[in-house]
Amino acid sequence: MENTSSVCFGFNDINTSDVTVRLRNNVGKPELFYAHSSILREKSKYFADKLLEVPNCGALIDIHCLDYDYEHHVDLLKSLYLCKDSLLESWNSVHSAVGVLQLATEFNCQEIIESCIHYLEAVPWEDKEEDLILKVVPKLGPVAMPILARVQPVDLSATKNVFISAIRFATSIASPSPPFGDELRTSAQEQVEYMLGDDDEEIPLVIADEEVKSESKKGLVNIFSLFDKDLSGLLLQTDDESAEKSVMQSLSDLSWICNILSKMNLMKEFVDQWIDFSSRVIGVMEDKLLKSSMWGLKLKIIEINWKVLDAVSYGNVIIPPARRVELVKTWLPYIRNTKPILDSIGNEETGYPYKMDDDLCQNIEGAIVALLSALPSNDQADILADWMNGEQLKYPDLSEAFEIWCYRTKSAKRRLVEGLDRVGKATVSL
Repeated sequence: MENTSSVCFGFNDINTSDVTVRLRNNVGKPELFYAHSSILREKSKYFADKLLEVPNCGALIDIHCLDYDYEHHVDLLKSLYLCKDSLLESWNSVHSAVGVLQLATEFNCQEIIESCIHYLEAVPWEDKEEDLILKVVPKLGPVAMPILARVQPVDLSATKNVFISAIRFATSIASPSPPFGDELRTSAQEQVEYMLGDDDEEIPLVIADEEVKSESKKGLVNIFSLFDKDLSGLLLQTDDESAEKSVMQSLSDLSWICNILSKMNLMKEFVDQWIDFSSRVIGVMEDKLLKSSMWGLKLKIIEINWKVLDAVSYGNVIIPPARRVELVKTWLPYIRNTKPILDSIGNEETGYPYKMDDDLCQNIEGAIVALLSALPSNDQADILADWMNGEQLKYPDLSEAFEIWCYRTKSAKRRLVEGLDRVGKATVSL
């Protein structure tokens, strides 16, 4: 049966008190609180031991405290007089409960410790409160560890399951339920990015898992499928604004999964899909219905294409020469034709938002030069000939690639002549 002494006496009741607790701090005079030995013994082993030292009626117990935890000491003394149910309801902030918990641990007040732990384990924390808990609780020993359950690292299986679920949702081709629209998908994408950017030691193990790779590849197929569907909608001559918005969202999803797959060492999957899809994309963009419109869409496509060019040109993704040739021959004319139009419109319209900025231009040009210079010589010659015969020689500037090709061609011819000379001399000597 629960002891009812806390109900019989009131805190700071001078008329019934037989113990005085004196709080001393560094500033101001000490403050006296009137308590009852029966309650102090029942609720705190620290006070029980102190009362053994001063068993006489009217005992005085000195407690030294600092300014910042003075109120926590007062709250602790008040809490000694509350029953278990009232105790749990008395906590009004995380900061206060953490402060009292520290003192309850020091004064060995078991009931208050348990109440503080139950409260802190259940209520939400703000960022500053979480920082405080992470600083204080580990110092309180195993008894307080349940408070940290929500911030403990999960096992590999749980992390994997969360990652797969987020990938599935982020790449779902089903329309999100109203009223949230695309917000939930965007949130899932942000969470996947956050997990991949985390320093958690388990993440490399998660992304190496075959099931995770499989789900990521399925997600890529889903997004390309949705992109294909939205592209078709551009040519239906219905609601141009709505159709363009849908395609821009699909391109945003493609850009996102491109970044994700690059962090998962699956960029080759994206590159292969993009090359296979390139003729389809360019065919729609150059259709007569879109010939002079949707420049924001066309710029976004160039930006994504740069990511593919960059991955292939610098050896991050290895694909056969024929595929590299296909990539260059497909996109070089499109980039050469689109950039001058964007520049022209930008020169006429102040604040035009769809110009290719200098960084993008330099990155694309550098990637194409590097990619072109790694192709077989005959393919380089074909592409360079087309470039020199075209109207747009300024961008991209392939003169560096041309110089490299010329030097290698001369070197190869010289090596061939030297080889023939050696063969001829060997024949004569026989």
